[in-house]
Amino acid sequence: MTRERTPAILLLEDGRCFRGRAIGAEGEAFGEVVFHTSMTGYEEILTDPSYRGQIVAFTTPHIGNYGMTGEDVQAARPALAGVVVRDLSPVASNWRATQTLAEWLVERRLPGISGVDTRALTRHLRDRGAMRAGIFRVAEPTDALAERVRASPGLDGRDLTAEVTTTEPWVARAEGKAHHRVVLIDFGVKRGILRELARRGVEVQVLPASAGPDDVLGRRPGGLVLSNGPGDPAAVARGVDTTRELLGRLPILGICLGHQILGLAFGGKTFKLRFGHHGGNHPVRDLVGDEVWITAQNHGFAVDPQSLPRGEVEPTHVSLYDGTLEGLASRKHRVMAVQFHPEACPGPSDAAVVFDRWVEQVGAGSW
Repeated sequence: MTRERTPAILLLEDGRCFRGRAIGAEGEAFGEVVFHTSMTGYEEILTDPSYRGQIVAFTTPHIGNYGMTGEDVQAARPALAGVVVRDLSPVASNWRATQTLAEWLVERRLPGISGVDTRALTRHLRDRGAMRAGIFRVAEPTDALAERVRASPGLDGRDLTAEVTTTEPWVARAEGKAHHRVVLIDFGVKRGILRELARRGVEVQVLPASAGPDDVLGRRPGGLVLSNGPGDPAAVARGVDTTRELLGRLPILGICLGHQILGLAFGGKTFKLRFGHHGGNHPVRDLVGDEVWITAQNHGFAVDPQSLPRGEVEPTHVSLYDGTLEGLASRKHRVMAVQFHPEACPGPSDAAVVFDRWVEQVGAGSW
């Protein structure tokens, strides 16, 4: 309990300071601070590779009450920089739990801060936008600490995929007999995506983010998946070039960062959102089925729909929060992409039909 009484601060680049108590590993943390609105699923959120370079603040006030299981993680190790919570549960009240969240944070060497007024923090970020921040084990801020925060890197212009991708190709087997074999370029893939494909009889050959067109085509796949991932999509030049070379040569599914990479490959542009979409309660209109889905999202950038070639690329999904593009498709190039996370992990399963649609089209061989 001594560790939780250690004073700590969350210091934002605009000078706003939030005081609390240190949790997790000793040390400092620097990153872009964003708020996440999911009420459950912190284990999946904390291990989502898309959070590389970010500090995650949970809007749900009580975090850690059901502990950590080790079964719901989305990657082998956490990629985010730090954690901010209002109240950290000292106990894990669930039969699946193997350790408390506090223990997990220490074991994974992840710094954090509790006791923060996360409601005030969220309002501040909504007003001012996501910004760089630092977590420090001190009672009061100093000019020197503020300068270190302002000197830390943001997300703009950063390709972080190399820090979360696989180092070697590997195969994710299908559940039961494999009906399809596809390649997935790993920009920071969540295990939930691989699991959803496996459930549909898809064997996935996972390649590093540095994979080129020959690496993909040499495996003679039935389709290509561009995964989720962190950072600025415009900085993932290798991924954009590879995707552009592969347009029309095989069916492609893009998810989150993969959606943005496809937009860039078509000649479009991306832009940074004010405070991003991070949560499991984002309404999206599916223009294909004329339905509204509640989706899981985690992205700070978006594709400008006006920059896409008309007649060649069509919008398929739109955010009902802010009208931003949430999906695109090209019948000519056999492309389907969504900005949200159709596998959820965590979140609602409304959008799982995206996998059904793509697998069906891969199997049909025509679009």
